[in-house]
Amino acid sequence: MKRRRTTLLSLAALLGGALTALPVPQAGAEEVEQIKNGAFDGTADGWWTANVTAGLAEGGLCADVPGGTADRWDSAVGQNDVTLTKGETYRFSFKASGVPEGHVVRAIVGQSVAPYETWQEASPVLDAAAGSYTYTFTAPVDSAQAQVAFQVGGSADPWRFCLDDVSLLGGVPPEVYQPDTGPRVRVNQVAYLPAGPKNATLVTDATARLPWELKNAAGKTVTRGWTVPRGVDASSGQNVHSLDFGAYRGRGTGFTLVADGETSRPFDVDASAYERLRLDAVKYYYTQRSGTPIRDDLRPGYGRAAGHLGVAPNQGDTAVPCQPGVCDYTLDVSGGWYDAGDHGKYVVNGGIATWELLSTYERSLHARTGRPAKLGDGTLALPESGNHVPDILDEARWELDFLLKMQVPDGQPLAGMAHHKIHDQQWTGLPLLPHDDPQKRELHPPTTAATLNLAAAAAQAARLYKPHDKAFAARALTAARKAWTAALAHPDILADPADGTGGGAYNDNDVSDEFYWAAAELYLTTGERQFADRVLNSPVHTADVFGPYGFDWARTAAAARLDLATVPSKLPGRDKVRRSVVAGADKYLATLRAHPYGTPYAPDGNRYDWGSAHQVLNNAVVIATAYDITGASKYRDGALQSMDHILGRNALNISYVTGYGEVNAHRQHSRWYARQLDPNLPDPPAGTLAGGPNSSIQDPYAQSKLTGCVGQFCYIDDIQSWSTNETAINWNAALARLASFAADQA
Repeated sequence: MKRRRTTLLSLAALLGGALTALPVPQAGAEEVEQIKNGAFDGTADGWWTANVTAGLAEGGLCADVPGGTADRWDSAVGQNDVTLTKGETYRFSFKASGVPEGHVVRAIVGQSVAPYETWQEASPVLDAAAGSYTYTFTAPVDSAQAQVAFQVGGSADPWRFCLDDVSLLGGVPPEVYQPDTGPRVRVNQVAYLPAGPKNATLVTDATARLPWELKNAAGKTVTRGWTVPRGVDASSGQNVHSLDFGAYRGRGTGFTLVADGETSRPFDVDASAYERLRLDAVKYYYTQRSGTPIRDDLRPGYGRAAGHLGVAPNQGDTAVPCQPGVCDYTLDVSGGWYDAGDHGKYVVNGGIATWELLSTYERSLHARTGRPAKLGDGTLALPESGNHVPDILDEARWELDFLLKMQVPDGQPLAGMAHHKIHDQQWTGLPLLPHDDPQKRELHPPTTAATLNLAAAAAQAARLYKPHDKAFAARALTAARKAWTAALAHPDILADPADGTGGGAYNDNDVSDEFYWAAAELYLTTGERQFADRVLNSPVHTADVFGPYGFDWARTAAAARLDLATVPSKLPGRDKVRRSVVAGADKYLATLRAHPYGTPYAPDGNRYDWGSAHQVLNNAVVIATAYDITGASKYRDGALQSMDHILGRNALNISYVTGYGEVNAHRQHSRWYARQLDPNLPDPPAGTLAGGPNSSIQDPYAQSKLTGCVGQFCYIDDIQSWSTNETAINWNAALARLASFAADQA
């Protein structure tokens, strides 16, 4: 399981001994104030300041904030030794103003000591006149060392911050969160293909069928029909009906469905949106790049300095040491993609993400509807565009070069293995641009899983880059062979599940699927019998690898099976492999048909997993692959219908793809796509997939809003919700692959 944290950063370390704090009473059953002197009645006792000139004024505390600071936490006002009780609800409120107006304050409740976790944060944009701000949250832990802080740094120009009536009131009733789900007719808010399936869901108390109408942009009814009652949907707890308007074959924009007195959000019947999404889902990776400036002319609004090139305050990534006791060398591991919303880089997630991008391209070479030119040279607006190499291969190459750098050098213990990950020593706060990250960077121990990810991705790369760069293809194959040999020698070096400070653990206790995957890719590239024997003798080869949660970084057997079924080879029993993929697709298709929201995802007990949106997509990829194998239209239609769920036909009536659909996720957890916290930063780029519902809601913000949620409702579009609303390179790879398939069906 991957874990992300939002932190305060080390304000205590920043302020040293300058903090002055007063004890506060323990919260009880009644409403109890936790803040000392929140009204600043003639004194500032109990409050500390950092890098501001502060004093009493205007009935409160005013601080002159210097210009030229880089980060929010460079200047701050706060109070320490606040006591919180686990499970108790608190109302955090204050009045604040800023002159000149338009500045942002980051108001936080969190730990004042390591690891500096944040439990509540908000970043209001201040006016010259004092505004009142109120937030409610539930404390996830007991703490006598909590802190209220107002971070005001990060401005190029000086400004004046004024604060009054600060309150943290314990024992208040919890706020009941009610998501705005909009109209009860739930549709794919982006587009249906003219010759594709067209389905929608109606939330209604009615038990009998109801009439529906499809209207064009002018409001004219173009077709009509009757709903099909489906009863209570277990994944949402809603009573629903299904609508099928697939017989309509017209084209246009601005269509709506009307049923039960409700009008859906608008959508198109056209293929062009999928051509855009195919590109945007892959363009996402350029702005995730580490170790290079992001050019604003290529991604307007997203230009930034290169991150982690050893330029202060960065402490990486050109000569990164290992964690203490792991190794005595340093490696240049610059480049690659930042994995998610933090600045970490992980071989296991990088491996599966790279594989799926490469497989998106490889499908275009072999599938009946594949069109390689659609992701060819010049399509993605990259610095490398124009080099006569398909742009999707150029983008994947950026990560592949990093993966190769993570290999343990010759002459060292565990030579040929791959380090599991590289990231900050401690968690960092939001927002934080990559080039401003001050944390020490560390290599974490090599693992068998990482080594086999490297072997699989590099082996696949060797066959795909050979027509374009023979030298790189040869280097990749050499690295893959070396990694394979090292993994055989060290078959059970596993990641430590407790190694989750500063970055996700990505621990995996079963690497039999990674051995199967790496052997499959090496066989498909080399045709060598040693790798064929490894594939055929693996118990994974005959196992059912198409489970309800789909394939992922910890479940890679399906990656092998899909490639063995679709990449031409002379593997004995290949027809049986292809039949196993079709059988897996049949299971997902049956799930889709039984589901009132038309999704091929039905986890046990409706316990939605971390990153469920990409699991929906990967299950649909299996269905799409069955279409490539058989040509049967039911698989094409099933894969296309799966996209509806991602683009708005769901219980929350939201598109999980930024920039696509009238209401779409756009506040994903990220340190640099952080407009929610800083209006000078952008939202995620169009084509960014949100993680989606996660029944475990591990982050405090989601816990404060979603406790007791059912399946599809375990999601909130807020930057603080790292367990439901992060972005990740492997998730977007699934979107890129299915969007490309959908575009090819036009």
